Amino acid sequence: MQLSEADPKGLVRESYRIEGISDGECRSIFIDWALSLGDSRKVPDALRTLIAEYVAGAPDHPMNAVLIAGLMPAPEAKRRGGRLGRAPASA
Repeated sequence: MQLSEADPKGLVRESYRIEGISDGECRSIFIDWALSLGDSRKVPDALRTLIAEYVAGAPDHPMNAVLIAGLMPAPEAKRRGGRLGRAPASA
């Protein structure tokens, strides 16, 4: 995948240019980036392209961890608490 396809609005590119950017700001930019990408099937390919482009050049940047975490599988959903979780099943 081309870099221009992986980051069509340049959000990730710009995040690497912001000096002193925080982890939270990187996560926020990541969400904006993912929403702007559109087709969720492209996300892993786009992430691999971005990682190959940026991570080696900025080894201490907080966006690196965000991009790499984006490739990890989502955690399994667990039952949340609440009344329905405690109530016995009706017959």
